[in-house]
Amino acid sequence: MTIRETPLVEALPLTASKSLEGDAVAASPSGPKRVGAKRGSWRTRLEIAALVGPALVVFLAFVIFPVVMAAYYGFFSWQGFGAPTDFVGFRNYITILEDSAFLEALSHNAIIVVLSLVLQGPAAILLALLLNQKLRGQSVIRVLIFVPYVISEVVVGTGWGLMLQTSGAVNGFLENIGLGALQQDWLANPDIAIWTLMLIITWKYIGFAVILFLAGLQGIPHELTEAAQLDGASYWQVQRTITLPLLAPTLRIWAFLSIIGALQLFDLVYIIWGQYVASTAGTSTMATYMVANGRNAGSYGYGNAVAVVLFVISLVVALLYQRFVLRRDTEGAITGDRTPRRSGSLAASLFGRRGR
Repeated sequence: MTIRETPLVEALPLTASKSLEGDAVAASPSGPKRVGAKRGSWRTRLEIAALVGPALVVFLAFVIFPVVMAAYYGFFSWQGFGAPTDFVGFRNYITILEDSAFLEALSHNAIIVVLSLVLQGPAAILLALLLNQKLRGQSVIRVLIFVPYVISEVVVGTGWGLMLQTSGAVNGFLENIGLGALQQDWLANPDIAIWTLMLIITWKYIGFAVILFLAGLQGIPHELTEAAQLDGASYWQVQRTITLPLLAPTLRIWAFLSIIGALQLFDLVYIIWGQYVASTAGTSTMATYMVANGRNAGSYGYGNAVAVVLFVISLVVALLYQRFVLRRDTEGAITGDRTPRRSGSLAASLFGRRGR
């Protein structure tokens, strides 16, 4: 009797043979696939480097490197030419923190920060709510409000400086309409100079806040406001319980930009008041102090130290603001959870109160 040798695959059931074939395929070397994956990963890395590299080089060259060099020069008594050799350690920084003129300039920056938020914020919100309605000439009004923001600070400072002189257009207008008793030395009087500066800052930068708030208002769903109105809520109740909570992220971003801009304010003050009048008029800032006591005084080492102090103050304020104010916005952007938790609860509470 002859026994025919049957191959193993033929002797096994169909399912078993398929499993063996699958195992054999899985166990087979995947060299070409691995090589292709490696090539794809390197290609991705090269693309990322090509896209990020130029921006990173510019950032390191024009931001990080100047800060490091300013900190280095701040440890020397340097006149701006030649290699710095007169090492003074932390003496420049100690002098800055003990100088009453710098502390006064720092207090002026703090006042400008607070007044910018208090004056510009409510006014910009009201204007944005007004311009968010259907009005005749709405586009023209928006342009007129935004135009001061795009005008150069040099033009704004020169124009306002001429108009606010004792013999300028403002006092002349008051005299012509019979209000000569209200004429003031708007620029040199320490009691009102800071308010004059705030008037100019508000006129110049409120347009940016209005446009920013308008963009935020247009992103609010109309269904929420319509539902609240159908539920019996008044216009101001809708704005207080729905519009403002949903506009809160935009408000926080604007406030951050306003705070940093107020801490670094220089051009308007320097153009209108100059380096000497600003200190006597009560409008000096840390930036004008840096220029007056650094470059104009021929003490570049001291000026670099002031720049480092200004940078550190701005950085600390920015980090604290991001940690305690912008935390909910940044967490939502990172995790992708953009659910308006607080605004939804406020809207629900409004509907519930009105329903009861």
